[in-house]
Amino acid sequence: MSDTVYLAYDYPVLGAFLTALWVFLWVLWVFLLFRIVVDIFRDDDLGGWAKAAWLIFVLVLPFLGVFVYVCVRGGSMGRREARHAKAQRAEFDDYVRKTAGSGGSADELARLAEMKREGHLTEEEFQRAKEKILS
Repeated sequence: MSDTVYLAYDYPVLGAFLTALWVFLWVLWVFLLFRIVVDIFRDDDLGGWAKAAWLIFVLVLPFLGVFVYVCVRGGSMGRREARHAKAQRAEFDDYVRKTAGSGGSADELARLAEMKREGHLTEEEFQRAKEKILS
């Protein structure tokens, strides 16, 4: 009987898998830490000192700090994220409405063109009405 101990790196495929696993877990950890720091600053319910305390706790003792933060405030992280997404969507919709206009001027121009085509307006009347709409 041989007393040799085989390690993961004795098998190249397993070693590559474990390396990929560690890289994935490291990226996941950095992502989680970043999300928690963003959540700390985004929360309007926390005061300045509470935000500073959570931030120091998460950065000085990262594993314990992240674990405690997720246990204590993790349930409301999703609600804050949803509220932020909803506010962003409302701002975007407001911007689009303000930028695109109500669409009334395009409808009025189409109606004027139809009236001109049918002969109800002369070219001069059409141009004056068009300038009035566009200004």
